[in-house]
Amino acid sequence: MSEHIVTAFDQELNALKQKIAEMGGLAEKMVSDAMLALSRRDAELAQSVRQMDARLDALQREIEEAAVLTIARRQPMAVDLRDIVATIRIASDLERVGDLAKNIGKRVMAMEGQTLLPKAVIGLMHLSKLVLMQLKVVLDSYTARSVENAVDVWQRDTEVDALYTSIFRELLTYMMEDPRNITFSTHLLFTAKNLERIGDHATNIAETVHYLVTGASLPLDRPKGPGSITALSDVSAG
Repeated sequence: MSEHIVTAFDQELNALKQKIAEMGGLAEKMVSDAMLALSRRDAELAQSVRQMDARLDALQREIEEAAVLTIARRQPMAVDLRDIVATIRIASDLERVGDLAKNIGKRVMAMEGQTLLPKAVIGLMHLSKLVLMQLKVVLDSYTARSVENAVDVWQRDTEVDALYTSIFRELLTYMMEDPRNITFSTHLLFTAKNLERIGDHATNIAETVHYLVTGASLPLDRPKGPGSITALSDVSAG
């Protein structure tokens, strides 16, 4: 390729990376704000999380359209093609993170006016901090092309699973102790599941970063903590 074409191609790749960075920042904010809304019982903040999802969806579409156009125009090979494919995959995962954060916002709004045991939220806040840390580290690993940090996120998914299992059992205990706890505990169960799924998407991104840098895939069987619960299916709309 001529120098002009190479420069133009690099600019297109950088533009895709910048949009991924914007998506990542927005997705992190949506999760953080959704959990802040839960802790404060702030329906207005929860509604703002739902509204942010439209921008995240728009960014995903922009990335996909730009990536397809770049592939058609430049016909990249090897690592350059992996770079473009990686942006499409990561954008898809981040869009799903936004959907899950939006679902948490819906749960907060549905719980408005209900009595909530403060201790029931403590584990969820801990889980959200762990998940947000995983998301931040893996997005940084994408920017830095760090295989080591990506693999670390992939391996630490067991911590997310273990904490989710603990919260699941705790909330079931509240429900069995007092039927009046059933409604809000059910909302919190789905919130916990949404957070666990956000952790899974961080792990997806880790696998994509590994593929991007090395050209090889991580094992299909992800690490799972002992006694992890998988029976509660992911509900993308609450």
